[in-house]
Amino acid sequence: MPSFVTLLLAFVMAAIVSAIVLFGLLKSGWSGQLLDLPVRANAMHSVPVPRIGGLAMVLSVAASTVLIAQANPLECLLLSLAAALAALSYLDDRHGLPVWVRLPCHILAATVAVIAIAADEKASTAAPWLQLVFAAPLLVIGIAWVTNLFNFMDGSDGMAGGMALIGFAALGLTAADAGAVDMATICLAVAGAALGFLRFNFPPARVFLGDAGSIPLGFLAATLGLYGTTAHLWDAWYPLLVFSPFVVDATMTLLRRIAQRERIWEAHRSHCYQRLILSGWSHRKTALASYTLMFGAAISAGIARRQGAPAAILAGWVVLYVLLLSFLEWRLRPKNKDNTK
Repeated sequence: MPSFVTLLLAFVMAAIVSAIVLFGLLKSGWSGQLLDLPVRANAMHSVPVPRIGGLAMVLSVAASTVLIAQANPLECLLLSLAAALAALSYLDDRHGLPVWVRLPCHILAATVAVIAIAADEKASTAAPWLQLVFAAPLLVIGIAWVTNLFNFMDGSDGMAGGMALIGFAALGLTAADAGAVDMATICLAVAGAALGFLRFNFPPARVFLGDAGSIPLGFLAATLGLYGTTAHLWDAWYPLLVFSPFVVDATMTLLRRIAQRERIWEAHRSHCYQRLILSGWSHRKTALASYTLMFGAAISAGIARRQGAPAAILAGWVVLYVLLLSFLEWRLRPKNKDNTK
């Protein structure tokens, strides 16, 4: 089967399966068992919204990759770790697991992924730095951090689904361009599943991912990005730039909360998208503005990779993010003093 047909089939199949499964879940009793309630400290909506989108995405990605992708052992391991995190996160959605249970599991999965990628024969020559002892803890912490990025952004209509669609599509198309059909198939299956989910998540959202979907998405974004770096599919900056709208928002929000001596482990409404909505922006306007930023990051990352000289583009994005964050701090802080604590 030609590679193009394989990639297209993976994307379309995942999108259709995701949409069908999610439609069925919304019509079943499951939709009433896992609800994101407006009383939550970080809730951005006024009515209960089911948090079952992740279940449909996990099932659709699993079906597409099993039937289509010729995944190698390392890719199978990363997918298995993501599935294990999905199962753990489903329990969190149902019963509310404490952070001292969730975080060690995220770190354990990240540790296993780093060891496996470092031991891969492609990584042994492509990225010897990965095997240095001092680099491993930083990589584990980085993966554990990115694992939670989609979870942080799941509270606004269309936000997490849009980033998954755009981000994983960018990784998939780049992997295909580099000749890694198996990696491309997996990434495009995730992007297709996100498209099916977005059918019900775009404003006004009828469903959210929940931890069962957001946690494995973040884990795959981090580990597939790292694996693609060691396999010479792209440079380390490439996945960081592609997912930079989430990375920058979450990281700067954390640093701001630390500076303000807030309890960073507690739910909050301090992310940029939350502050925009609290200031009067609609979920739709916030989502569309975010898509513009996401598309810009993905397209410019592809251009920089093609040119082989990313310094100017990366510097431009650093300046852009500094200006955007500075503007938001200046424009929104007076209106949200009571909502960012």
